[in-house]
Amino acid sequence: MSTQEILIPRISKRASLLNVRKLGFYPSVVIDVGAQIGTLELYECFPKSKHLLIEPVKEHEPQLLNICRQLPDAEVIIAAATGVSGSVTLSVTPNCQYASVVEKVNPNGSHTHRTVPGLTLDDICRERHLQGPWHHYLIKIDVDGREIDVLKGATQTLNQTEYLVIESTLFGQLYDVMDFMRVYGFVVYDIVDPLYRPVDLALWQVDLAFVKKNGQFRTFKGFATDEMAKMMTTRPMS
Repeated sequence: MSTQEILIPRISKRASLLNVRKLGFYPSVVIDVGAQIGTLELYECFPKSKHLLIEPVKEHEPQLLNICRQLPDAEVIIAAATGVSGSVTLSVTPNCQYASVVEKVNPNGSHTHRTVPGLTLDDICRERHLQGPWHHYLIKIDVDGREIDVLKGATQTLNQTEYLVIESTLFGQLYDVMDFMRVYGFVVYDIVDPLYRPVDLALWQVDLAFVKKNGQFRTFKGFATDEMAKMMTTRPMS
C-alpha cells in the first residue's frame, strides 16, 4: 500500500474502490450514471476498463470529453438513464449542478426544464454489444432520487454486474433501493461518503455499495480467518 493510499479515508468512495480492486475485482465495463463533471474515483481506480459516462446535462459534455481523452476506452453519452427509452423532461438548477427527470413541471420553481433523450442501460449496452458472459460491470448511479428508475432499465445488465455504488438518501429512497437490489440478488457491502444535513447534522445521504449475494465478495462469511483471530487474541495489552 502506498503512502498516498494510507492517507485516503476508508469511508471514502475512492478507498472502497481501491479495496475491491486489491481483492481481485477489475470490471471490463464501468458505467457512470449521472457523471456530471466526472467521477474521478472510477477512472483512477479502473483506468483500463471501458468507461461509459452518462450525463443528461449537455453543459457538462466538454469536461467529460476531456476526461475521455485521457482514458484508453471511454465514451460520453448525453442522455438520461431511464426505466424506458424515450424522451423525458429534465429539471435543471440554474448553475447546472443538479438535474433530475420529472413527470410534472413546476411553473413556479427556479429550475429550468428541457427535453432530453432517455435511454435504458440495457439498451445502451445492447447497442454497443457489451452484453454476454465476457463482460462484467461496475455501475455507479447518482441521479438525485431517480435511482430506482435507472435500475428498472438495467435488469439484464444487473445479471452481469458484480459491484454497484448507488447514492441513497435517508430521507427518501434508501429503503426502496435496498428492497429493489435484494429482489435482484444483491446485498449491501459497503457504506461510504456520508453527508450530514446542516439543519441538525442528521445523516442525509450515503453511497451504498452493493454486491451479488452469492458473488465473489461473499464467499467468506466470517469476521476473520483463524490466523487473524489468533493474532487478535494473543496481541499484548498496551
